[in-house]
Amino acid sequence: METTVKKSIVNKLGQLYGEQRALSVTSEVMDLIETYKQKQIEPEKKWVDEKDIMMITYGDSIKEEGEAPLKTLRKFLSDHLTNEINAVHILPFYPYSSDDGFSVMDYRTINEELGSWDDIRALSHQSDLMFDAVINHISSKSKWFKEYLKGNEAYQDYFVEADPEADYSKVTRPRALPLLTTVETSNGEKHIWTTFSEDQIDLNYESDRVLLEILDILLTYVEKGARFLRLDAIGFMWKKLGTTSIHLEETHLLVQVMREVLEEAAPGTIVITETNVPHKDNISYFGNGSNEAHLVYQFPLPPLTLHSFQTGEASELTQWAKSLEPTTDSTTYFNFLASHDGIGVRPVEGILTTSEVQRMADKVQANGGYVSYKDNGDGTKSPYELNINYLDAISTNGESNEKKSNRFIAAQSVLLSLMGVPGIYVHSLLGSQNDQDGVKETGRYRSINREKLTRSSLEKELQTEGSMRYLVFNDLKTLIRIRKSNKAFHPNASQQVLELDRRVFSVVRTNEQTGDRVVAITNVSDDTVTLKREILDSYFDGTAFDLISECEISSDITLSPYEVLWLRSSEVSS
Repeated sequence: METTVKKSIVNKLGQLYGEQRALSVTSEVMDLIETYKQKQIEPEKKWVDEKDIMMITYGDSIKEEGEAPLKTLRKFLSDHLTNEINAVHILPFYPYSSDDGFSVMDYRTINEELGSWDDIRALSHQSDLMFDAVINHISSKSKWFKEYLKGNEAYQDYFVEADPEADYSKVTRPRALPLLTTVETSNGEKHIWTTFSEDQIDLNYESDRVLLEILDILLTYVEKGARFLRLDAIGFMWKKLGTTSIHLEETHLLVQVMREVLEEAAPGTIVITETNVPHKDNISYFGNGSNEAHLVYQFPLPPLTLHSFQTGEASELTQWAKSLEPTTDSTTYFNFLASHDGIGVRPVEGILTTSEVQRMADKVQANGGYVSYKDNGDGTKSPYELNINYLDAISTNGESNEKKSNRFIAAQSVLLSLMGVPGIYVHSLLGSQNDQDGVKETGRYRSINREKLTRSSLEKELQTEGSMRYLVFNDLKTLIRIRKSNKAFHPNASQQVLELDRRVFSVVRTNEQTGDRVVAITNVSDDTVTLKREILDSYFDGTAFDLISECEISSDITLSPYEVLWLRSSEVSS
């Protein structure tokens, strides 16, 4: 087996570095694999299933005075979410200099304001953990970059030096900031590649030293308790003048090497790639279905679901869902509606019209949110990210808490019913709303959905009947528990999208191995919608049983505004 792996890695590195360098680098890679193999790192669970529900959170989203936030997080999960949440994505918890954690100063240490590696280890015994591998760039305050500036020979090829006179017009730009940053080094003035900001210095993967360093860091993360590794902004890793410098063949080869090393040293580790780009480019990180990412983010889902609930029509969401390709047995989607970032609208290019996106942006602003615009290069601007709490994004001003909550839970039901693994942002789970004070404090739009909560105050609100937090938290927990108990919601169970009514989103999930089947129906509108009972005849013999209301359906189906039905055979449920 080792010979096969070695040959495969030599082949990939040969395409990156040339045959001669590949042989020596592969020897070091194999030593690295052997070192970590001896540590016998292997998650108990080999793949995901319907019981996998991931919460996305910062390490200090929930705090308590006098206690390390990571300890507070563990206790909150233990006290309130043992039966619902089994996996946690802790956003970057390393020392950082900007971008709320995504400008990492030291990959191997914990931000002492959050806690320690012992706290991470304790969390990993309770929940499966996803660590962020922020490996496209590193902080300008990092030791690596400081040593580069000093002229330390060991770090001179860690970063991408560039000619400011060269033509960079084809390079894809995720942010409206300069691509190159000028720095003073002991060797004179240099121009360094900085894709995201002047504080986020791109790493140079043309250096095999950088690749070896990153491979060791990834394996360290798994040793420290990561079951999932999220490769952040991975599409930009390889730079080549005259190209877009995104999704290059060399980038895919790097991901393949990372996957192969992890599978050999720590089998069962799950790689997830974060590429906020149109669908075709996004799913390219599945590779051949077994050699790159296990999971890819489903980026069109947040804006399409938002559009559906804002307009009361699910047509675009339905057509998009119908177009999704089946995944392999060892790959699936990572579905989410809200996250620490805003709602990106680039992924719906070609799905929604520019006027539909603008209407969505206008509604977001009317609901207290913000819109980040990109320069189109022709004097015009268009939205690229909507910054708002997701609950507020789909609400209408002046509505009751109950109606807002019903609509929000209906949106979450879409997330929970689709094939893939669901990721639920902490502020969605807790029924949070816009944090305008956070925006005022930081001056950044994204802070609107990054509020830090005090545990004692939070728990009081969660226990206050009729409060937004109480309604959302309890109803969402119920929905999650139902999903986890039904094998039809396995991430790889087949998915058939139905066209029942323009105001309804519906999927049939079928687990071919167990025979379990659920027809999920969500009314995305404020209308009462009637559906003929006959639509279920293809899926059930006799009556159907709604898992949510625990009622049998034997006649025409009447859906109240924002009502959700998860139907299965009454014979199975009885």
